[in-house]
Amino acid sequence: MNKKRIAILQPEVPHYRDEFFTLLRQRCECSDIYIYNSVADAKKNGFKINTDELMPIANKTLQGFLWYNPKPLLSKKYDTLVLMLHFAHLTTWLFLFTKFIHRKKIILYGQGISVKRYLMEEKNPDWKLKWMIALADGVWVYMPKEEKQWQSVFPKKKIVALNNTITGMEEIVKYRPACEIMDLKEKYAIKEERILIFCARFTSSYRRVDLFIETVKRLDKKRFGFIIIGDGANKPDFSIYTNVYDFGAVHDAEIKRELFTISDIYFQPGWVGLSIVEAMGYGLPIFTFKRSEETLQCVEYSYIQNDENGRTFESMEECVEVITHIPDDKLVKMGENAKLLAATLLPKNMVDKAMAVL
Repeated sequence: MNKKRIAILQPEVPHYRDEFFTLLRQRCECSDIYIYNSVADAKKNGFKINTDELMPIANKTLQGFLWYNPKPLLSKKYDTLVLMLHFAHLTTWLFLFTKFIHRKKIILYGQGISVKRYLMEEKNPDWKLKWMIALADGVWVYMPKEEKQWQSVFPKKKIVALNNTITGMEEIVKYRPACEIMDLKEKYAIKEERILIFCARFTSSYRRVDLFIETVKRLDKKRFGFIIIGDGANKPDFSIYTNVYDFGAVHDAEIKRELFTISDIYFQPGWVGLSIVEAMGYGLPIFTFKRSEETLQCVEYSYIQNDENGRTFESMEECVEVITHIPDDKLVKMGENAKLLAATLLPKNMVDKAMAVL
């Protein structure tokens, strides 16, 4: 079978996607990645960017709409274009409507739903995305829930969920600390009995940091401690809380792994995304609030199975009650279930699914 020759369009390629694209490149005769965001802007948003083998593409944006230069993607060396499932990408519409001229196969890649309009679109899929998918040859979506939704609309279309994950998942799942948890707690001067960890960039107001702080205030500060990993413009001052240990942005992998090892629960009230995949890899149950109009959640939220590998709360009262009284053995069991799921969420599996459509 001839290997595919593909061009991929992305805003940027942050470090957590490196392994997926590297493995995909190995399975293709040619796999070029074009990016339309500047590396400087991506770094400002907290992404670590590997610029190797990435090609900037000329583009212009106006009021949220993007026009990128179609010429590089029309090269005869490509038989397939992997473009973004984004209705505001005007050049993508041009490629879809002119397939009979350029004769290239088009795969659309994206979440398949608006996170901000999720409650509405899970009932009534966006008509613009529906039109794009109708014109495409196949679709890669992030998660099985959206795959199922779009397959019900297009039962004969090649649509697959890649099961979104991060670089290095095999190493995360296999990780075992070199010393005991109590020794690690002593190393980092963490004294509380039960530890909750938050690991995400403070760049989005949708994280519901207000709910996080309210939880800190309500829980027994002598029994519960909180580890913070992450920086960003929306980060509050945690120094006033004696049981909050703020490590900022952590780039040392061993420190990060030890901090996850110390922790009992991954706690992020809103906008949970790929950070929960990492936490599950370390065997932590995920605690968050239920998706609502007030508390938005990313598509990876559907990895959480309530009371199996995490908990989703209706209210602050429920949150405090559960965290306060949940038995240790229940936490351990949920963490084990989380790790079992994480062990299946490997970049190589993402590539296998992607190739099934290619």
